[in-house]
Amino acid sequence: MNKLAERSDLDPHLNLSHWQQRTELACAFRWAARLGMHESIANHFSVAVSADGREFLINPYGTHFSRIKASDLLLVNADDPTSLDRPDAPDITAWALHSALHRNQPQARCILHTHSKYATALACLADSRLPPIEQNSMRFFERVAIDEGFDGMGLGDEAERVSRLLGDKPILLMGNHGLLVAASSIAQAFDDLYYFERACETYITALSTGLPLRITSDEIARKTAQQWLDYPGFADKHFAALLKILDQDEPDYCH
Repeated sequence: MNKLAERSDLDPHLNLSHWQQRTELACAFRWAARLGMHESIANHFSVAVSADGREFLINPYGTHFSRIKASDLLLVNADDPTSLDRPDAPDITAWALHSALHRNQPQARCILHTHSKYATALACLADSRLPPIEQNSMRFFERVAIDEGFDGMGLGDEAERVSRLLGDKPILLMGNHGLLVAASSIAQAFDDLYYFERACETYITALSTGLPLRITSDEIARKTAQQWLDYPGFADKHFAALLKILDQDEPDYCH
Protein backbone atom coordinates (compact mmCIF):
# COMPACT_ATOMS: atom_id res chain seq x y z
CA MET A 1 0.00 0.00 0.00
CA ASN A 2 2.86 2.41 0.79
CA LYS A 3 3.89 4.00 -2.48
CA LEU A 4 6.29 6.53 -0.94
CA ALA A 5 9.40 4.76 -2.19
CA GLU A 6 8.16 5.06 -5.77
CA ARG A 7 7.92 8.86 -5.70
CA SER A 8 10.94 10.74 -7.02
CA ASP A 9 9.07 13.98 -7.73
CA LEU A 10 8.08 14.97 -4.19
CA ASP A 11 9.41 18.00 -2.36
CA PRO A 12 11.97 16.58 0.12
CA HIS A 13 10.76 19.06 2.75
CA LEU A 14 7.21 17.68 2.78
CA ASN A 15 6.23 15.75 5.89
CA LEU A 16 4.97 12.47 4.48
CA SER A 17 4.70 10.48 7.68
CA HIS A 18 1.49 8.67 8.64
CA TRP A 19 1.28 7.09 5.21
CA GLN A 20 -1.49 4.62 5.98
CA GLN A 21 -3.75 7.41 7.25
CA ARG A 22 -2.88 9.49 4.18
CA THR A 23 -3.77 6.66 1.84
CA GLU A 24 -7.04 5.84 3.58
CA LEU A 25 -8.13 9.47 3.78
CA ALA A 26 -7.31 9.98 0.08
CA CYS A 27 -9.55 6.98 -0.62
CA ALA A 28 -12.35 8.59 1.39
CA PHE A 29 -12.05 11.79 -0.66
CA ARG A 30 -12.12 9.92 -3.97
CA TRP A 31 -15.17 7.88 -2.97
CA ALA A 32 -17.03 10.91 -1.66
CA ALA A 33 -16.58 12.40 -5.13
CA ARG A 34 -17.61 9.19 -6.87
CA LEU A 35 -20.78 9.04 -4.80
CA GLY A 36 -21.67 12.71 -5.33
CA MET A 37 -21.25 13.63 -1.68
CA HIS A 38 -18.76 16.45 -2.37
CA GLU A 39 -19.48 20.08 -3.27
CA SER A 40 -17.22 21.91 -5.71
CA ILE A 41 -13.89 22.52 -3.89
CA ALA A 42 -15.67 22.97 -0.56
CA ASN A 43 -16.03 20.46 2.29
CA HIS A 44 -13.20 18.88 4.22
CA PHE A 45 -12.01 15.67 5.87
CA SER A 46 -9.38 15.22 8.56
CA VAL A 47 -7.75 12.48 10.61
CA ALA A 48 -5.85 12.92 13.87
CA VAL A 49 -2.32 11.50 13.98
CA SER A 50 -1.26 12.52 17.50
CA ALA A 51 -2.55 11.01 20.74
CA ASP A 52 -4.21 14.27 21.82
CA GLY A 53 -5.74 14.81 18.38
CA ARG A 54 -4.13 18.20 17.91
CA GLU A 55 -1.97 17.12 14.98
CA PHE A 56 -4.07 16.07 12.02
CA LEU A 57 -4.10 15.62 8.28
CA ILE A 58 -6.50 17.73 6.19
CA ASN A 59 -7.08 18.56 2.54
CA PRO A 60 -5.56 21.68 0.94
CA TYR A 61 -7.88 24.44 -0.22
CA GLY A 62 -8.82 24.32 -3.88
CA THR A 63 -8.13 20.65 -4.65
CA HIS A 64 -11.13 18.73 -5.95
CA PHE A 65 -12.01 15.60 -3.96
CA SER A 66 -11.71 13.48 -7.12
CA ARG A 67 -8.04 14.44 -7.52
CA ILE A 68 -6.72 14.28 -3.97
CA LYS A 69 -3.68 12.06 -3.45
CA ALA A 70 -2.10 10.83 -0.23
CA SER A 71 0.84 13.20 -0.63
CA ASP A 72 -1.47 16.22 -1.02
CA LEU A 73 -2.76 16.04 2.54
CA LEU A 74 -1.44 18.65 4.95
CA LEU A 75 -0.08 17.89 8.41
CA VAL A 76 -1.23 20.75 10.66
CA ASN A 77 -1.55 21.54 14.35
CA ALA A 78 -4.79 22.72 15.94
CA ASP A 79 -2.89 25.22 18.10
CA ASP A 80 -0.80 26.72 15.30
CA PRO A 81 -2.67 29.26 13.14
CA THR A 82 0.44 29.76 10.97
CA SER A 83 -0.85 26.70 9.11
CA LEU A 84 -2.95 29.24 7.21
CA ASP A 85 0.17 31.12 6.05
CA ARG A 86 1.56 28.29 3.95
CA PRO A 87 1.02 28.46 0.16
CA ASP A 88 -0.96 25.22 0.16
CA ALA A 89 -2.98 26.17 3.25
CA PRO A 90 -6.28 24.50 4.11
CA ASP A 91 -9.54 26.40 3.70
CA ILE A 92 -9.98 28.89 6.56
CA THR A 93 -13.26 27.37 7.72
CA ALA A 94 -11.79 23.87 7.43
CA TRP A 95 -8.86 24.75 9.65
CA ALA A 96 -11.03 26.54 12.22
CA LEU A 97 -13.70 23.84 12.45
CA HIS A 98 -11.42 20.80 12.43
CA SER A 99 -8.93 22.41 14.82
CA ALA A 100 -11.70 23.11 17.32
CA LEU A 101 -13.13 19.61 16.91
CA HIS A 102 -9.79 17.83 17.31
CA ARG A 103 -8.98 19.95 20.40
CA ASN A 104 -12.36 19.48 22.07
CA GLN A 105 -13.26 15.97 20.88
CA PRO A 106 -9.99 13.96 20.99
CA GLN A 107 -11.94 10.71 20.71
CA ALA A 108 -13.05 11.79 17.23
CA ARG A 109 -10.03 10.59 15.31
CA CYS A 110 -11.55 11.07 11.87
CA ILE A 111 -13.90 13.94 11.02
CA LEU A 112 -15.75 14.16 7.70
CA HIS A 113 -17.72 17.29 6.82
CA THR A 114 -19.90 17.39 3.72
CA HIS A 115 -22.91 19.15 2.25
CA SER A 116 -24.24 15.91 0.80
CA LYS A 117 -27.62 16.31 -0.87
CA TYR A 118 -30.04 14.38 1.32
CA ALA A 119 -28.44 15.01 4.71
CA THR A 120 -28.36 18.71 3.90
CA ALA A 121 -32.02 18.56 2.86
CA LEU A 122 -32.81 17.06 6.26
CA ALA A 123 -30.75 19.82 7.91
CA CYS A 124 -33.04 22.37 6.20
CA LEU A 125 -36.24 21.00 7.75
CA ALA A 126 -37.73 22.59 10.86
CA ASP A 127 -37.75 19.09 12.36
CA SER A 128 -34.40 17.57 11.42
CA ARG A 129 -34.88 14.31 13.28
CA LEU A 130 -34.41 11.11 11.28
CA PRO A 131 -37.27 8.74 12.22
CA PRO A 132 -36.65 4.97 12.32
CA ILE A 133 -38.41 3.95 9.11
CA GLU A 134 -35.92 1.36 7.80
CA GLN A 135 -32.70 -0.42 8.81
CA ASN A 136 -30.32 2.34 7.82
CA SER A 137 -32.18 5.05 9.72
CA MET A 138 -32.47 2.72 12.72
CA ARG A 139 -28.68 2.40 12.71
CA PHE A 140 -28.53 6.05 13.83
CA PHE A 141 -31.40 5.98 16.32
CA GLU A 142 -30.39 8.11 19.35
CA ARG A 143 -26.97 8.61 17.75
CA VAL A 144 -27.47 11.98 16.03
CA ALA A 145 -26.81 15.40 17.56
CA ILE A 146 -28.71 18.22 15.87
CA ASP A 147 -27.35 21.77 15.77
CA GLU A 148 -30.18 24.30 15.76
CA GLY A 149 -28.03 27.37 16.40
CA PHE A 150 -26.39 28.12 13.04
CA ASP A 151 -24.58 31.47 13.24
CA GLY A 152 -22.69 31.78 9.96
CA MET A 153 -19.64 30.04 8.55
CA GLY A 154 -17.54 27.91 10.87
CA LEU A 155 -15.00 30.51 11.95
CA GLY A 156 -13.88 31.69 15.40
CA ASP A 157 -16.59 31.41 18.04
CA GLU A 158 -18.87 29.50 15.65
CA ALA A 159 -16.24 26.78 15.17
CA GLU A 160 -15.82 26.48 18.93
CA ARG A 161 -19.57 26.35 19.49
CA VAL A 162 -20.10 23.63 16.90
CA SER A 163 -17.16 21.59 18.19
CA ARG A 164 -18.82 21.15 21.59
CA LEU A 165 -22.12 19.79 20.29
CA LEU A 166 -21.01 16.34 19.19
CA GLY A 167 -20.72 14.66 22.58
CA ASP A 168 -20.62 10.87 22.23
CA LYS A 169 -22.62 10.86 18.98
CA PRO A 170 -21.08 9.86 15.61
CA ILE A 171 -23.32 12.25 13.64
CA LEU A 172 -23.76 16.00 13.95
CA LEU A 173 -26.52 17.24 11.66
CA MET A 174 -25.73 20.92 11.24
CA GLY A 175 -28.99 22.82 10.80
CA ASN A 176 -28.99 25.23 7.83
CA HIS A 177 -25.58 23.84 6.88
CA GLY A 178 -24.80 20.16 6.31
CA LEU A 179 -23.39 17.04 7.91
CA LEU A 180 -20.46 16.18 10.14
CA VAL A 181 -19.40 12.62 10.94
CA ALA A 182 -16.88 11.67 13.62
CA ALA A 183 -15.44 8.23 14.37
CA SER A 184 -12.49 6.34 15.80
CA SER A 185 -11.19 5.39 12.34
CA ILE A 186 -11.40 6.50 8.73
CA ALA A 187 -13.19 3.30 7.76
CA GLN A 188 -15.85 3.77 10.44
CA ALA A 189 -16.34 7.44 9.63
CA PHE A 190 -16.79 6.77 5.92
CA ASP A 191 -19.18 3.89 6.58
CA ASP A 192 -21.26 6.17 8.81
CA LEU A 193 -21.18 8.93 6.20
CA TYR A 194 -22.34 6.54 3.49
CA TYR A 195 -25.15 4.98 5.48
CA PHE A 196 -26.40 8.21 7.00
CA GLU A 197 -26.70 9.77 3.54
CA ARG A 198 -28.50 6.64 2.30
CA ALA A 199 -30.89 6.81 5.25
CA CYS A 200 -31.59 10.48 4.55
CA GLU A 201 -32.19 9.73 0.88
CA THR A 202 -34.78 7.09 1.76
CA TYR A 203 -36.48 9.38 4.28
CA ILE A 204 -36.66 12.40 1.96
CA THR A 205 -37.95 10.14 -0.84
CA ALA A 206 -40.60 8.68 1.45
CA LEU A 207 -41.66 12.19 2.54
CA SER A 208 -42.02 13.21 -1.10
CA THR A 209 -44.84 10.70 -1.58
CA GLY A 210 -47.02 12.57 0.90
CA LEU A 211 -48.18 9.24 2.30
CA PRO A 212 -48.00 8.18 5.97
CA LEU A 213 -44.65 6.83 7.16
CA ARG A 214 -44.21 3.37 8.67
CA ILE A 215 -42.26 4.30 11.82
CA THR A 216 -41.06 1.53 14.13
CA SER A 217 -41.23 1.60 17.90
CA ASP A 218 -38.32 2.95 19.92
CA GLU A 219 -37.73 -0.58 21.19
CA ILE A 220 -37.26 -2.03 17.71
CA ALA A 221 -35.20 0.95 16.57
CA ARG A 222 -32.92 0.65 19.59
CA LYS A 223 -32.55 -3.11 19.07
CA THR A 224 -31.63 -2.63 15.40
CA ALA A 225 -29.13 0.13 16.23
CA GLN A 226 -27.38 -2.25 18.62
CA GLN A 227 -27.34 -4.99 15.98
CA TRP A 228 -25.55 -2.58 13.66
CA LEU A 229 -22.99 -1.80 16.36
CA ASP A 230 -22.42 -5.50 16.99
CA TYR A 231 -22.15 -6.46 13.32
CA PRO A 232 -18.66 -8.00 12.91
CA GLY A 233 -16.12 -5.93 10.97
CA PHE A 234 -18.66 -4.29 8.68
CA ALA A 235 -17.04 -0.85 8.28
CA ASP A 236 -13.53 -2.28 7.84
CA LYS A 237 -14.70 -4.73 5.18
CA HIS A 238 -16.65 -2.01 3.37
CA PHE A 239 -13.64 0.29 3.30
CA ALA A 240 -11.25 -2.50 2.28
CA ALA A 241 -13.49 -3.12 -0.73
CA LEU A 242 -13.34 0.58 -1.64
CA LEU A 243 -9.54 0.57 -1.40
CA LYS A 244 -9.35 -2.45 -3.72
CA ILE A 245 -11.50 -0.75 -6.34
CA LEU A 246 -9.33 2.39 -6.27
CA ASP A 247 -6.15 0.30 -6.40
CA GLN A 248 -7.39 -0.95 -9.76
CA ASP A 249 -9.24 2.08 -11.15
CA GLU A 250 -7.38 5.10 -9.75
CA PRO A 251 -4.00 3.91 -8.42
CA ASP A 252 -2.63 7.47 -8.26
CA TYR A 253 -4.73 8.14 -5.12
CA CYS A 254 -2.07 6.51 -2.93
CA HIS A 255 0.85 8.45 -4.42
